[in-house]
Amino acid sequence: MPAEAVGAGNGPYGGTAAGNAAYGDLYDGGLRKVARVVLLDPRDRILLLHGHEPEDPADDWWFTPGGGVEGDESREQAALRELAEETGITEVELGPVLWRRRCSFPFAGRRWDQDEWYYLARTTQTATRAVGLTELERRSVAGARWWTCEELARAHETVYPTRLAGLLRTLLDQGPPAGPVTLDPEIV
Repeated sequence: MPAEAVGAGNGPYGGTAAGNAAYGDLYDGGLRKVARVVLLDPRDRILLLHGHEPEDPADDWWFTPGGGVEGDESREQAALRELAEETGITEVELGPVLWRRRCSFPFAGRRWDQDEWYYLARTTQTATRAVGLTELERRSVAGARWWTCEELARAHETVYPTRLAGLLRTLLDQGPPAGPVTLDPEIV
């Protein structure tokens, strides 16, 4: 793993140990409302988590922090909660929704169908420490890393959403869109 890799974060699909009856280890299908965070540091690097299939660490990918909305919380509340649980980062400025995406993928022996909203956030806090891992998350997240846009564009690893390098370049060059951009659905 390249420089600036840090310790394991929360799982790729989020959720606290207490809240996983609905959204984490016990997720049982249906369209899951998800809040994700495009977290940028003062050097415009993006934080991604490194996930993998629980029983096959070679089947791996990078993804933005975030996870399922719990109970009656808003997506904004879910984004901040998930970020804190997965990274320990609480000093953030949460901005607008940048992108929306529907996705469907197999993970841990079941299919996950998600409606994801990606929020822009900025922080000066770059050290990470997971604070709320479920059993599934402990088995499926290898760590976290801050990436420059250039590193992301050159990466040969799998990254979700799949066009993240280009989306990040546009964000850095043009600023946030006037309203959320709907990304192409991804079905894996």
